Amino acid sequence: MSEKRILLASLLKPVTDTRMFEKIGLSLSQLPGTEVHICGFHTDFIPENSAVFFHPVFRFRRLSFGRITAQQQFYRLLRQLKPDLIIVCTHELLLPAALYKRKYSCKLVYDVQENYALNLKAQQNYPPVLKSILAFGVRSMEKLLAKSIDHYFLAERSYADELPFLKPNNYTILENKYKAVYTLQQRQLPVSLRNTPLQLLYAGTIAAEYGIFEAIIWAEKFYQQQPDITLTIIGYCAKATTWQRVLQATKNKPYIKLIGGSEPVPHQLILAQIQQCNLGLLPYQPNESTFRCIPTKLFEYAAHGLPILIQENPFWNQLVKQYKAGISIDFATAGAAGVLNQLQQQLFYQYGIPDDVFWKSEEQKLVPLISNLIN
Repeated sequence: MSEKRILLASLLKPVTDTRMFEKIGLSLSQLPGTEVHICGFHTDFIPENSAVFFHPVFRFRRLSFGRITAQQQFYRLLRQLKPDLIIVCTHELLLPAALYKRKYSCKLVYDVQENYALNLKAQQNYPPVLKSILAFGVRSMEKLLAKSIDHYFLAERSYADELPFLKPNNYTILENKYKAVYTLQQRQLPVSLRNTPLQLLYAGTIAAEYGIFEAIIWAEKFYQQQPDITLTIIGYCAKATTWQRVLQATKNKPYIKLIGGSEPVPHQLILAQIQQCNLGLLPYQPNESTFRCIPTKLFEYAAHGLPILIQENPFWNQLVKQYKAGISIDFATAGAAGVLNQLQQQLFYQYGIPDDVFWKSEEQKLVPLISNLIN
């Protein structure tokens, strides 16, 4: 059997993106007779001696002409690599991938990481009229190219109900559960926050809709109750205006530490902070685009036994209670003294680390599916 070549591709995510590289990419590298390549945004933190090949071909300002010419770069890379399977991880690369498939025989998988049309309509990143136009364009393209897609991966269970271009048997749900790539020290369980200063953590995408400013506000509230608390903010902020607001909001607050911001942060650094801190903040702002989605950090924090303070949401509350992982509050109305008392009275992860937060369950679906698809 000749060697099969698999290419995963995203436009804005770095080639070392956790889902593309650590989860899907490394899982597929286990397949015999396969070569896994990842195409994505440039990063300086590319691991050496990896089981996959990296192509950091995209490097442009988020809103620039380079975002359009990147599709031509991608098509050139396709012709160069000649993949047997393309896994497209963003709607923006669907068209060149579909055109390549039409001309050259290969399989095409669409890894739907977000409900892009809903995000555009529900989030406040563009003016109202432009939001509607962009959302219509994205959804129209997804519908138009649906016949070219051999299979879909869905990062959220809710997408099966939300996306009109899916058919009953042409998708697989691959949730963003945690994959342990690095060996880390285990936290002593169960976890108690009594008689210990809070070491708060906000990690991942730094954005208003994910509650970055609520994290800063609550750090200040806790600081007034407990002057020895700290907050670590670590991650990447795509919007320069948001990052400037974060810098302004944290000015003269020595108990708040910033890591990253204008540049992507290696996942290993985020994992190190998960180990060092003792309370993970997930203050997502109530929004239609995220209401039914499970935060990736919920799985990641639970996998490391990190207690969680999360925005009230019926879908998230169920998991937090099941795992004994934390407390759900309304960040807009709750009082800091009462929340602090709750945190100090509870024992977290009394039943240990839950098994179903790990990527292994998703890998067991992914690997045989792709094996059948390429063979």
